[in-house]
Amino acid sequence: MAVTSTRASSKPLIEKRSIDYIPEAERHGRLLSQFTLWMGANLQITAIVTGALAVVLGGDVFWSLIGLLIGQVLGGGVMALHAAQGPKLGLPQMISSRVQFGVYGAAIPIVLVCLMYLGFTATGTVLSGQALGQLFSVSDSVGILIFASVIVLVTVLGYRVIHFIGRIASIIGVIAFVYLFARLIGQVDVGALLQIRHFSWSSFLLAVSLAASWQIAFGPYVADYSRYLPSQTSSVKTFFAAGAGSVIGAQVAMILGVFAAASANGQFAGHEVAYIVGLGGTGATAALLYFSIAFGKVTISTLNSYGSFMCIATIISGFRGHLNVTRLQRLVFVLVIVGAATLIALLGQHSFLGAFKSFILFLLAFFTPWSAINLVDYYFITRERYDVPALADSNGRYGRWNILGISVYALGVLIQLPFIATKFYTGPLVAAMGGVDISWIIGLVVPAAVYYLAAKKWHSAVPDQLILPAEQDTVDAQPSRAGRTQAV
Repeated sequence: MAVTSTRASSKPLIEKRSIDYIPEAERHGRLLSQFTLWMGANLQITAIVTGALAVVLGGDVFWSLIGLLIGQVLGGGVMALHAAQGPKLGLPQMISSRVQFGVYGAAIPIVLVCLMYLGFTATGTVLSGQALGQLFSVSDSVGILIFASVIVLVTVLGYRVIHFIGRIASIIGVIAFVYLFARLIGQVDVGALLQIRHFSWSSFLLAVSLAASWQIAFGPYVADYSRYLPSQTSSVKTFFAAGAGSVIGAQVAMILGVFAAASANGQFAGHEVAYIVGLGGTGATAALLYFSIAFGKVTISTLNSYGSFMCIATIISGFRGHLNVTRLQRLVFVLVIVGAATLIALLGQHSFLGAFKSFILFLLAFFTPWSAINLVDYYFITRERYDVPALADSNGRYGRWNILGISVYALGVLIQLPFIATKFYTGPLVAAMGGVDISWIIGLVVPAAVYYLAAKKWHSAVPDQLILPAEQDTVDAQPSRAGRTQAV
């Protein structure tokens, strides 16, 4: 392609785009970066703790591992389908919601996604603060502030730096996990643990739900990190690159969590970071492991902060028609987002954290229906034929409020409530399900089926082909208009 040489020289260290369409001349990157980014994002302490929950809450090792793997594949498939949209549309993930919800209506799920990722950032900051506190012999609060400063820097720098950090995190994560596994096998009879099998549907489904929910949570921003790939990038290859990195990374981390919890004799819960590091040794080795834990959280916490920034910018641009974010404005956005997450982390690092994490998991119920609606519309109704310039026009093809999408979304949220099981809220049908939260299954299947049937009959006119902004307009980052387009 003629723009190849241009791409090589048009990749500033600090990202200049925010929620703009990415012109072909600025597209760059390789599919390998998708794999390394999502592997690095998953090889981290929170994934270890999530896997350990399958055992801590009553499961055995063998069936927990099987359940977690099934959940990774199911949830990872949903996540990867969103990733495949990035190169085709050249847009952040949540802007495409305007097709299904309307230019104004898309703000409904986006606000809830912002809250969820704010919480995920806060909980990750607490664990990282513990690791940095041990590493530098300071309090956990100081460790939290150090970690927050790093997140601000990386988030402001943007796309290229995030991918670079992802590659480094993958390398460090693989080394740390190989070492920890070797130490674990030397200290624990893994074969004996695998022989203890007491299958129960409740424990098995819990493991499936833990892993699936973990993967689905990446859906609202995964395309943000694939949108710079050249538009001709294979959707299938993008699907497998992002999906494989996320599934493999998460499953490896959760396997370690399962074995650690099963061999801990009750010492894991409440001392997660210290126990994992203790498997590796003391002194310099422990220091390196604390560093790897903190560094591993940099990737995912930056993704959460960057995704929150994209969501806020998307909401504002929806009501204003266009938003050209300067670097100073970007810095202010990021400082507010990370500052809020840090404040929550400082206040909740002791007793409040557990309840807050339950609240965040509760919020998952509000975007699984979004994921179902977005995927069904993109792959089965519009079939990738979006009018991208119209996404910025509240009087255009997609309108301000899409009653069909909003109604199905509301149905998807409400129908999950009886099946949700968290400390924050427990639905009336949870006991009949053995205490297992299967809300994510309901929240995906029912809205997908209802939206497909309804949209087939009442969906607004679909373009004959994908319509993108004209390159000369987008290069100058000017507001897109329906009359200045190129068809693909």
